[in-house]
Formats: sequence, C-alpha cells, structure tokens
Amino acid sequence: RTPAFMPVGTAATVKAMTPEAVMETGADIILGNTYHLMLRPGAERIGRLGGLHDFMHWRGPILTDSGGCQVYSLSGLRKMDEDGVTFLSHIDGAKFHRRRERSIETQHLLDAAITIAFDEPTPFPATDEAAAASMRLSMRCADRCRAAFVPRVGYALFGIVQGGVYGDLRAESAETLVGLGLDGYALGGLSVGEGQDEMFRVLDATVPLLPTALPRYLMGGGKPADLLGAVKRGIDMFDCVLPTRSG
Repeated sequence: RTPAFMPVGTAATVKAMTPEAVMETGADIILGNTYHLMLRPGAERIGRLGGLHDFMHWRGPILTDSGGCQVYSLSGLRKMDEDGVTFLSHIDGAKFHRRRERSIETQHLLDAAITIAFDEPTPFPATDEAAAASMRLSMRCADRCRAAFVPRVGYALFGIVQGGVYGDLRAESAETLVGLGLDGYALGGLSVGEGQDEMFRVLDATVPLLPTALPRYLMGGGKPADLLGAVKRGIDMFDCVLPTRSG
C-alpha cells in the first residue's frame, strides 16, 4: 500500500523491535542494507539460510538499497571507477573490489523483493560539472545493473535518479532511467543537507517526468513535514533511519 514508509532494518533487524511489532505499526515493507549485510554475516550465508525473509522472520516484501551510498560515505577508504569500487571494510579494514553487477548478485542472494541499481550518489553541495559526471556514471551503472538483473515474478528493479539540485541533470537522469524500462524509480541525492525548500523544488521538477503507474521512492526522507510535502508531489515510498535511531 502506498504511500509507504519503510522502517530501516540495516543489518536485517529493525532495532529494538520484533518483526511482529514492526508489522503492528502498519508497515507493509522494510529496508535492509546490502553493504552491511554483504560484510556481515555475508550474502552467501544469508542465501543458504533461505534469504532475508527467513533470516529475519519477515513475511512482507523487503527492499535492499544497493550499498552505493554507504560505500561513497567511506571517503578515504574507497576508490570508484568505471568498472566498480574498491573499498576497505569499516569493520576490520579488509579490502574488497566489487563490480557494479556484484551488487545485483548480492541482492539476489538476499532475496530482496525490490533491488536497487548501484549508483554513485551526488554529494551536496556539488558543482554542475561534478554533479553531471556523477549522474552519468550512475546512469551507466544502471544500464549494467539492468542487464545483470534476472526478471522474476514478484521481484522488481529500481533505478536512482541523480543530478543534485540541477533540474536539467535530473531531467536527463530521469529520461535515461525511463528508457531502461525499470519497475520503479528512486530519487537519490536528497535529504543530504539541501533543505526542505530545495528538496521540494527538485521534486516538483523531477517527479512529473517519471511514470505515474510505477512507484516513486524518495530515499532518506523521514521527517513528518517532508513526508507530507513529498506525498503531495507524487512520492509513493520513503525510508529513513531517524525514527529507529531516535527510538
């Protein structure tokens, strides 16, 4: 059911709550994090145990974000290029190299109902040139992720619209993703310090460019006023760590 707020279960658990308690809040879908689950306990292990649904005893759908945001936030611990990303684990410093397609494979092992294409988040603030380069790299990633995704009944692949606060870049990103024929569209690079007015301006310019019959997902939006304003602008899905962290 939409509009839908997705409680965040970063490491396959919504902190301090049982799955039954989460469901009693009215939540239909929860979010897990590919980066954290890949490092610990490992996607292959979760796959052998039946996927995230059995692993965490959640019978509803689960969306897993690609891990791109977490890897990008590692700053001096990671290097991104056209092939993929090399990074050091924040847990023990172990070195990993992951091709873009590996994120799709990992989310498949997790048995995520909704898989998110890997991207390079556009930071805030960013110059027009930096935002354009980041967005276009993300669009090339989305194309590769689309090719790697295995279509199955009941499973979906979402792409992430990037482009910072620049309307022309957001329009280019949206057009590229719509052309890939995805199952839903996330809006990334928002709720990162740009302020509510700027976020709403970007939504006003971008959401009308996305198919009305498919879900639109504002990543990281969680304050009540942000939710209400975004729903008015056509957003269907949200996630944010704020309620769980505050709780």
